Amino acid sequence: MEYTLQYYDLVLSGIGASLGLGVLIGYATTVSFFLAVVSFGGVAIVFITHALFINGPVDDTEDLTEEVALEEVPQVLSPMEPGPES
Repeated sequence: MEYTLQYYDLVLSGIGASLGLGVLIGYATTVSFFLAVVSFGGVAIVFITHALFINGPVDDTEDLTEEVALEEVPQVLSPMEPGPES
């Protein structure tokens, strides 16, 4: 099985690269370290925003309207016991 880069792999790479580039520019040039990291941190926020809201991690918009029963949630995520039906 061959590994291929997916969209979210590229997003994570973009986040790390933008923050790393901010640190590198802050240390290697006369640009203020704070300004470089904050500026490239803004670029990382753009990557995160695009990954979450523009190209969100859902298969279809129908996934956003489906309700999930408490019984379907893994116990690791929801340690509460289901209560009586109302």
